[in-house]
Amino acid sequence: MGGKRDRSDGGGERETEDVVVVEKRKRQNPSQIKNKDKRSEVYAKFKRDKKIEKRKRTKARDAEAKRALELGEEPPAKKIPRTIENTRESDETVCKPDDEELFAANDSDEFAPILKQECTPKILITTCRFHSTRGPAFISDLLSVIPNAHYYKRGTYELKKIVEYANKSDFTSLIVVHTNRREPDALLIIGLPNGPTAHFKLSKLVLHKDVKNHGNPTSHMPELVLNNFTTRLGHRIGRLIQSLFPQAPEFRGRRVVTFHNQRDFIFFRHHRYIFEDKEEKVDSKNKEAKGSKGEKVTQKKVIARLQECGPRFTLKLISLQNGTFDTKGGEYEWVHKPEMDTSRRRFFL
Repeated sequence: MGGKRDRSDGGGERETEDVVVVEKRKRQNPSQIKNKDKRSEVYAKFKRDKKIEKRKRTKARDAEAKRALELGEEPPAKKIPRTIENTRESDETVCKPDDEELFAANDSDEFAPILKQECTPKILITTCRFHSTRGPAFISDLLSVIPNAHYYKRGTYELKKIVEYANKSDFTSLIVVHTNRREPDALLIIGLPNGPTAHFKLSKLVLHKDVKNHGNPTSHMPELVLNNFTTRLGHRIGRLIQSLFPQAPEFRGRRVVTFHNQRDFIFFRHHRYIFEDKEEKVDSKNKEAKGSKGEKVTQKKVIARLQECGPRFTLKLISLQNGTFDTKGGEYEWVHKPEMDTSRRRFFL
């Protein structure tokens, strides 16, 4: 009897040890496995198990919501995913809806005459002194996007002379397209006559002709959409961009120009939209007999379709300067510095 007990006890210990080994293997980090084939196999199994667990949680959540709906109860609250945007560092300069000082400043800043429709925006577009391959095509796209914009060749004129000429000719803004290695890489937007001057880095440029299935924009005044310009600096940049476009959109043209700020990158998009009726067949709930198939009922639903017109590019603010362009004696409101990028959750716009 004693020998049997010893054997059984030993077997139990071995089973316990086996379970511990299996659990350790499950918890093992695939990157610690030296054998490439084994590492790929373990990682594939890890991803597969994770996907199965996620599917189980989704089914359980849907079942709970369905049960609550049948009982007339409130469904469980949806969990908000944790993102970099909603965990951003707190910023004192974030604008609030009841900020009276902000609204008072809006009535007296440089953009007030245009945004109050006291004058019409008139934009002068020029280039730097160096020629580029895609620069003329990009300027042509800008002329199709911004109403009442005019292109003038730079020639050998200094930028201060161009600013003086633009002020005399009643232009409200000046846009300079800078190029490097025959590729547009920066935009300088100068508000006239008193500034400010914003310097943007330009990247991810896709011209109108290179956009897949692109549409051709009409001459209607576009609708302007500005997203996520929440801080004082972002609010000022948003008003600078807003001053480039007339404040009287023509909705018949169905044109939308969007500047979407996300993590201090401003994404530009240009679309046309259309509303149309779509018919879809739905199974009828009324059944004549038990087990018979329900009849297909046609329902009409209004859907919106978008067609991108282009161009497509991304802007990153480098500096904001008071007044018109002045590299020597200019006073800067804000300048981007490398030490500002120490945290991924710190945003300035």
